[in-house]
Amino acid sequence: MGVVMKSAGDGGDELAGKLTFQVVICSIIAAFGGLMFGYDIGISGGVTGMDDFLEKFFPDVYVKKHRAREDNYCKFDNQLLQLFTSSLYLAAIVSSFAASYICKRWGRTPTIRAASLFFLAGAVLNICAQDLPMLIVGRILLGIGVGFGNQAVPLFISEIAPAKYRGGLNICFQLLITIGIVIANVINYFTSKIHPNGWRYSLGGAAVPAIILLLGSLAISETPTSLIERGKKEKAKSVLKRIRGVENVDREYEEICNAIELSKQVKNPWTKLMSRSSRPQVICGTILQIFQQFTGINVVMFYAPVLFQTMGLGSDASLMSAVVTDSVNVLSTLVAVFCVDKVGRRFLLIQAAFQMFVAQTIMGGVLAAFLKSTNMMPRVPAMFVLVLICIFVAGFAWSWGPLGWLIPSEIYPLETRSSGFFLAVGMNMFCTFLIAQAFLTMLCHMRSGIFFFFAAWIVVMGAFAKWILPETKGVSIDEMNEKVWSQHWFWKRFYSNDGLETKA
Repeated sequence: MGVVMKSAGDGGDELAGKLTFQVVICSIIAAFGGLMFGYDIGISGGVTGMDDFLEKFFPDVYVKKHRAREDNYCKFDNQLLQLFTSSLYLAAIVSSFAASYICKRWGRTPTIRAASLFFLAGAVLNICAQDLPMLIVGRILLGIGVGFGNQAVPLFISEIAPAKYRGGLNICFQLLITIGIVIANVINYFTSKIHPNGWRYSLGGAAVPAIILLLGSLAISETPTSLIERGKKEKAKSVLKRIRGVENVDREYEEICNAIELSKQVKNPWTKLMSRSSRPQVICGTILQIFQQFTGINVVMFYAPVLFQTMGLGSDASLMSAVVTDSVNVLSTLVAVFCVDKVGRRFLLIQAAFQMFVAQTIMGGVLAAFLKSTNMMPRVPAMFVLVLICIFVAGFAWSWGPLGWLIPSEIYPLETRSSGFFLAVGMNMFCTFLIAQAFLTMLCHMRSGIFFFFAAWIVVMGAFAKWILPETKGVSIDEMNEKVWSQHWFWKRFYSNDGLETKA
């Protein structure tokens, strides 16, 4: 299992090292932060379709859902119901800012530990919820946990992984998100039959991944970069030897030390982040988050059971359909794990943009033709839409889903890494909030046109990936400026000829 790692300092020499068991285990444990996130994404959509839950917290929606001849597209249009889902992402935006500071000041693993504690507290509050304010507070605590986890986990994995395998290991985070979604929908399928408190078991189940991450975070090593950054050089060298599986780590150790010395010259990372030389990373890192959410994926992930009920499928059938699409999500993410470091980031993004565009436009056409305001959609077209959703989810799962987290975690130099990744996480959570808060209203007013709305975004995304986004495959995260940004046909204008100094 030995691998050869390129030196970030010489461009041609090689560093001896291994993809060690230690790195794999640490990456998987940290990626349980993704399982927490995924479980919540999957559980919220299923719970909002349960009658017992709606009757207790959203009685108006419950009445509207069962009212005869109610408009198919507007059954679930309720701002408070959408706030149940979206409040988590507002909290995540704020908490990811705090997490970026904690990551830098105290390290990646304490931030991951804090994520699990907040998520656990939110799960406990949700399972005990007696009224809507209590339910929303629980969601906010879950959101703080998500913000901390999404900030720390991708950075942690990118910093411990060898460059050759960084993409595949980092995608473990997204893989665990997809597994969390599947687990949540399976649980929702069974708890929906438990009356009147099945929804409590669904929401309370979030405590399980939180406990696993909490216990696992006590066992994983801090990253060498974070240890050196905080003056613990001897411990950092010991950890580096352990995760690389070799004794001779002097060159990589010195590279990290040099990067940290350069970062210390930057007194204010936010000022540096706003400088001309940081503009390529800031633009690409944040716009990827906008694109990821405006693929329309959360139309499926948040509200799949609701969407399938809108098409006329019963509650049980809609939950099982969600399980099918989420299983496709998991299997397709595995494609990314094994392909991203071979075929590259851009190839997957461009290919998937075409695939998702075709699926979205046909889906919108089928719904426009067969789902009217008050009818039940015929079974054959409904099943065809399910197949199209699976095709769409597959494309997203091996591209814009995992790479939306991977690329921002690997493109920033050390001095702006935590702050830059916060911008990415914050933008992701903000766009997720917008979609979660607005989707049911958009579905009500735009009807099948909502799929054409997202398809138009996918065209823009594909063009961006083809012509503007550089390839980062196999490049050390500490030499991105020299080998990627300063060499790119468009972004090189932000650097001088040597690729190290910025233009005035």
